[in-house]
Amino acid sequence: MTQQGDSWWDKLYDESAPDTAPTVSGDTLDDHFDTATRATTGPPGGPPPDSVIPTDAKSPTRPAGPDPRAAAPAPKSTAPEPVPPTAPPTPVAPPVPTAPPTPTAAPVPPAPVPSVPPVPGRAPWEAAETGPRTFPAPPVEAPTVQVPVPPDPPEPEKGQEPEKDQEREQSPAAPDHAPTVQVAVPVPRPRTGFVGSRPPTYEPEPTALPVARPGELADVVADTVLDGARYGTCTLRAVSARGDSARFRGEPRRDALLTARFGHDEAALVLVAVAAGSRAAEDAHLAAADACRWIAEAVCRSHSRLSEDVRSGRRGDLKSGLHRLTDRTYGKLRARATERGLAPDEYTASLRCLLLPADPDCRTRVFFGVGGGGLFRLRDGAWQDIEPLLPERTAVTGAPVVGFGSPPAAPSAPSAPEATEDGDRLTMDLGITTAPGPLVEEPVPPPAEPFRFRASVARSGDTLLLASPGLAEPMRGEPDLARELADRWAGAEPPGLAAFLADTQLRVTGYADDRTGVAVWEA
Repeated sequence: MTQQGDSWWDKLYDESAPDTAPTVSGDTLDDHFDTATRATTGPPGGPPPDSVIPTDAKSPTRPAGPDPRAAAPAPKSTAPEPVPPTAPPTPVAPPVPTAPPTPTAAPVPPAPVPSVPPVPGRAPWEAAETGPRTFPAPPVEAPTVQVPVPPDPPEPEKGQEPEKDQEREQSPAAPDHAPTVQVAVPVPRPRTGFVGSRPPTYEPEPTALPVARPGELADVVADTVLDGARYGTCTLRAVSARGDSARFRGEPRRDALLTARFGHDEAALVLVAVAAGSRAAEDAHLAAADACRWIAEAVCRSHSRLSEDVRSGRRGDLKSGLHRLTDRTYGKLRARATERGLAPDEYTASLRCLLLPADPDCRTRVFFGVGGGGLFRLRDGAWQDIEPLLPERTAVTGAPVVGFGSPPAAPSAPSAPEATEDGDRLTMDLGITTAPGPLVEEPVPPPAEPFRFRASVARSGDTLLLASPGLAEPMRGEPDLARELADRWAGAEPPGLAAFLADTQLRVTGYADDRTGVAVWEA
């Protein structure tokens, strides 16, 4: 472009060049804008509208109100005239707050690489540890207790926010937790205690297991056996536990326990057998188990007749019949000892049994057996030792049996010498053999244990306790144990299985043998 063309362009589009139109035509863009503004805002000087929409939303510095160009005509001169100051706009009522616009969902960023959370006590600039971490064990659930929850606080008035909400907004986000009401509730948990001035030396829990051998795993005996039942008007609890001494030395439990029911309905008969082997015998636990099993088999074969005798009250028939069954059981024990190549006293056990009828109208309780132990009854809060009395061995007299224990022949008068000092024989030996006197080559065996029998009628509220020697001895020798069990069992409701186990395991210093106890609560 030439120099003449450039000057023409400058004259036409220079900012200081005046408008080429001679007069205001009213058909410019500004005129159309001003006309539209007056149509929407009303005439000048009228009441202000409720709300004024700024013409340029992008210009926050432009004042609200009518455009100053609508109040004066367009300038006629070529020079720009200053805009006269306008009065401040009338204050407008605050707009009603509206809900904020819903933010547009941002694109989901890629999943970040999982990082190890910071360990409490670590500085922000320290690197996180890598490798396995340990976590605290979950808390033990406390027992659920129904307690009244306090009422909710009153709702705040409109325009006021609760202080807790403000603090929650200011504090970092934390997981919501249900309100916790702390209530002190004792948790009844059975524990092994002791009575007396000091605890026993042995630990209260099992320590060592007995040795097991191949081919004899069927003879392994559990540390503790617990059982229970309810028939008619009685509730049964039975337990057999290894003693502290056997637990410490790793010896098997020598006591045996067997509970069984024979028959159905009212004619049913419940048998509880307790056997205790000798501590000196190696196979004492096997002998005790055999005694319980064989007496149970014998009672099972005759349970119909025994149940009828119990309900009819035939004490004589019961005593003779049960005595015969017990003798057969001990005969089998002696035969088993011979098979094992043992002496009869090396494979034997004491045996004590209870017969309980299932008929609710019959409260007769029958006890029978052979050997040591105890039979106690708790009545009116006091223990009674109802063990059948036995006569002293020295009081048992009778005629001697010829050939077995017969007294020797009475000494006869001294006979005359057969020869003189000179050797002359006064008599002649005819060669007649004289009969020998009574002689016992082996020592006399001790008499057998007497048979024990007792049939008693229970009363409502009674508690009958059948105990092995390991439990009967502390019951008789430690009054604190008997008193403690009386306090625990004198209630209206019998204890559960776990509570009964804890009761029978009350330890006493000086008594560490196996304990087996059978208790019967009368409704």
